[in-house]
Amino acid sequence: MTSNDLIDLIANQENIKFATEAGARKHAILQKVAIDNDIEQGDSKTIAELREHPELLRFFSKNAKTEVPIAGYINGKFYSRRIDRLIINETEKHIELIDYKTDLEKNLRRADYKKQIAEYKELLRGIYPDYKITGYILWLHDFCLEKCD
Repeated sequence: MTSNDLIDLIANQENIKFATEAGARKHAILQKVAIDNDIEQGDSKTIAELREHPELLRFFSKNAKTEVPIAGYINGKFYSRRIDRLIINETEKHIELIDYKTDLEKNLRRADYKKQIAEYKELLRGIYPDYKITGYILWLHDFCLEKCD
């Protein structure tokens, strides 16, 4: 390993640490956001950004649940997960969930993230077998909502 290789390795680790910490901060901010019509709770800058994306507002209503723990077995393997945001519509028997992602390059780990959403959906099916379940990735750098089939 050359000294340039070592410098690149250290720089990459520092970038990963920075991204992880930034993601944790953004998650903490979003966890406290609630928007219902004119009633707002949480970080005003984040609320302003969310209001620019009306398709997201339902996930930040008073009926949305945050950091929802879920656990169960999929094909004999135990999973314990935490869903970032979840909406359960009892009337329509429909569940929607989102998982926040802070990546700037969406294609880099998209397949891994879609697998994670599929796990969430499978775990939820064990609890809500008669419900339609829809999962999304919310890309936090541009507040783009991506449906995961």
